[in-house]
Amino acid sequence: MLDEGLAADWGPLWLSVRLAGVTTVCLLLLALPLSWWLAFGQRRWTIWIDAVVALPLVLPPTVLGFYLLIMLGPSGWLGQQWLTLTGSSLTFSFTGLVLASCLYSLPFVVQPLRDSFAAMGQEPMAVAATLGAGVLDRFFTVALPMAYRGVITACVLGFAHTMGEFGVVLMVGGNIPGETRVVSIAIYDHVETLAYGQAHQLSLVLLVISFMLLVPVYWLNRGGRREQV
Repeated sequence: MLDEGLAADWGPLWLSVRLAGVTTVCLLLLALPLSWWLAFGQRRWTIWIDAVVALPLVLPPTVLGFYLLIMLGPSGWLGQQWLTLTGSSLTFSFTGLVLASCLYSLPFVVQPLRDSFAAMGQEPMAVAATLGAGVLDRFFTVALPMAYRGVITACVLGFAHTMGEFGVVLMVGGNIPGETRVVSIAIYDHVETLAYGQAHQLSLVLLVISFMLLVPVYWLNRGGRREQV
């Protein structure tokens, strides 16, 4: 049975799920057109954008978090505009966490989509065009169904990666209970206070969630490779 200590940690866990869900939806809206352009755009430009998108894969989270903290802060160019429009700060807020998470998890969504679109090629879209299908019609009825494995992989990786964020969310959001204290920060707090039992329980929950998310993705992609053979 779960002890009382874990019951107090459901808040950070559900906050992480909420953050991952909102981030994944936002990333899909951004990544679908961007991935299509990266797959079929002019190569001299796509190489540079590909490199920018991939930066979170190699940058330490604290580096990215530091620059996001400056950009989203009340004196930053984006944070200042947001403060003027809404009267609230982007830093140390859930909205700021969403923006930071979108940047940090961007390559995990863009790259599977880009690879799926590139593998599909442009011939199916050209055939649909000859049959009178419009641009959006071709994209939603031809491209997306053909690239469904990439879409599912992108959603799962984006969600799972956001669930496990630590450095970026700590730099941008701090540790505010109910607002920015996500599960990874709660685990860190328990370890810092030597509450290893609670840290173990939360870590185990996060481990199981991540594993259960990844297994179907690998099963789906392996099935796709078998079909191609």
